[in-house]
Amino acid sequence: MQGGLVRPAFAVLSAGILESTVNTETEKDRFMSENTKNPAAEEFLPVCKADMLARGWRDVDFVLVTGDAYVDHPSFGAAIISRLLETEGYRVGVLSQPDFTTCESMKEFGRPRYGFFIGGGNVDSMVAHYSVAKIRRAQDEYTPGGAAGKRPDRSATVYTRLAKEAYPDLPVILGGLEASLRRFAHYDYWLDTVLPSIAEDSGADLISFGMGEHQTVEIARRLAAGEPVESITDVDGTCYLTDFDHLPEKYVECAGFRKVASDKVAYAKACRIQMDNQDVVSGQIIVQKQSEKYLVQNIPAKPLVRWELDKVYALPYTRRYHPIYESMGGVPAIREVQFSIIQNRGCFGGCNFCAIQLHQGRRVTSRSADSIVAEAERMTHEPDFKGYIHDVGGPTANFRFPSCREQMLRGMCTGGKHCLAPTTCSHMIVDHSDYLKILRRVRELPGVKKVFIRSGIRFDYLMADPDDTFFKELVEYHVSGQLKVAPEHCAPNTLAYMGKPPIQTFNKFKDKFYELSKKAGKKQYLVPYLMSSHPGSTLSDAVYLAEYLYKNHMRPEQVQDFYPTPGTVSTCMFYTGLDPYTLKPVFVEKTPEGKALQRALLQYYEPRNAEKVVKALKMTHREDLIPLLVPAAGRRAVQRSARRAEAADVTIHNDGTYTVRPNQKGHNGKPAHGQSRAAAPTGRAPSPGARFAPHSAPARKPKNDQQKENTTWKTGKKKK
Repeated sequence: MQGGLVRPAFAVLSAGILESTVNTETEKDRFMSENTKNPAAEEFLPVCKADMLARGWRDVDFVLVTGDAYVDHPSFGAAIISRLLETEGYRVGVLSQPDFTTCESMKEFGRPRYGFFIGGGNVDSMVAHYSVAKIRRAQDEYTPGGAAGKRPDRSATVYTRLAKEAYPDLPVILGGLEASLRRFAHYDYWLDTVLPSIAEDSGADLISFGMGEHQTVEIARRLAAGEPVESITDVDGTCYLTDFDHLPEKYVECAGFRKVASDKVAYAKACRIQMDNQDVVSGQIIVQKQSEKYLVQNIPAKPLVRWELDKVYALPYTRRYHPIYESMGGVPAIREVQFSIIQNRGCFGGCNFCAIQLHQGRRVTSRSADSIVAEAERMTHEPDFKGYIHDVGGPTANFRFPSCREQMLRGMCTGGKHCLAPTTCSHMIVDHSDYLKILRRVRELPGVKKVFIRSGIRFDYLMADPDDTFFKELVEYHVSGQLKVAPEHCAPNTLAYMGKPPIQTFNKFKDKFYELSKKAGKKQYLVPYLMSSHPGSTLSDAVYLAEYLYKNHMRPEQVQDFYPTPGTVSTCMFYTGLDPYTLKPVFVEKTPEGKALQRALLQYYEPRNAEKVVKALKMTHREDLIPLLVPAAGRRAVQRSARRAEAADVTIHNDGTYTVRPNQKGHNGKPAHGQSRAAAPTGRAPSPGARFAPHSAPARKPKNDQQKENTTWKTGKKKK
């Protein structure tokens, strides 16, 4: 794209489409005035019957149930929905992490007048509870004190069933991430089977998917007006169950639950239909038969326009966790977001392993500069504020506007096309000027020392910008020593299945980052996210990545296996072994041994991984890399182990640990001296990430010594 074409196109898009949606100044002033004078700005919503009575209420209109602790901050979905309902004039009680062993917990406020809004929490409850190895986590950051076990597995389903048991005739609207990603028949990684829609499994009357503000307000108004929930079937952004006779007149149908549960080709085809119809402009109503009834997904709700987003983030949040948690150690999840600002929603990056495109959507919307600056200014008056704003970002920090004009007019491209991969689309509008102006205004506020960006920069979008002004200021002002980026892998085949750009794009970004950091007189590092065992990644691809890491002096401190969560294209590949857009076979590593080998290769330099790395290199006939990737101490340890145990006696366990059984001919059956078991993973799964340190590679030995080391490895002879 020519540099001269970028700015005019952006100007047309901004003036012609986006800004036309902004309300008048009079309307803006009215809603800002209404919210700034709200006395509830200093209060939390009721969390128990005593709180309700203290307000002089005999009952509540709605009970909002959440699987998280009650944190009244706009980074928490429950806070947004509860404050939104409050602003609409409804009495709302917040039931946080209720007792899930009895339906009596759902009666805390008595019978609500209109019904329940239920969500599993900010994070999928199964992901919150289990690592990718299906090991129970020791902590839950969204629970007071980080305690585990305060909410059930599949909490959205459990809470809904309890609410229905307590009050069978009351409407239950199920929303949030957990429900949104399970709205169709879906593969469940933890049970290793296909489950029907959460609408059938939970018994909810309606499923609200995606960003739920529009749906919540409309449903609440209609319920309050006396409309039965059974007739509320026309709200965009909702799903419901019905019989064949009451299906809408026009829809696209995908294979039903029983079909996709038994036929992986049908599952892949259904996945494509679902992904191709999630745009508010081009999407159609989707129908999928469940066990008996039909699930109907209406078209997605329209994204909030700028003034609506501004209104949501101007609601009277206390921005704190409820004081009842103080004695329990607070709520750990608040630490990362307390002094962070969400400036956008949606992501047109379209990574295949990311659930955002099925939940938030691929259309980017953003808040006004004034709204963002006003929130930052309010932060400076908070007692705990130390002068550091941790983030001004969102799903992708440097996205402010939709990807192109065609997207606004015709909808997002279908068929698995990506805006940024394998190359930047010619229709892409690339511009960082608006984001840059906001960052400048925020960092100039009195009391603000630093403004960081932690939610992640899309480096390929940044490299497509012909103007490097933002890149320079990013490096100079907005990096807290480390900058998160997401190349994910380097093997071309794997990157293609991920929907990520070629590694050459990252290499160019990396070089420029360090060049600009040096010019700015700063010692800063990149923290790339890396992923092992993604569909399409063979053991040879993992070796290729290890070789890349070695040559580029990268030592990942933490690695992450691909986690097959519901609602992603990559999870479809994982389950079916098929690319849903081509129906061609995709290699999928599912064995514990294969996953352990790929993961070990990403941390090749660790002596504890030596045995696995050597095994992987032998299996891929890359013994030439052993002297480079395996530390000398590790090679010697492997040699000693090989003299005591046969290769067939190595067992790799489900949790990724391994055991070397002793040679039965030695030591009278006693465990051999070389028997080992890798350190078991901790209860918490590590976040993906790595530290890119260009000058921290292990020092190489002189050439002659290296040759001796190589000979020693190949022959097994001792050095003299």
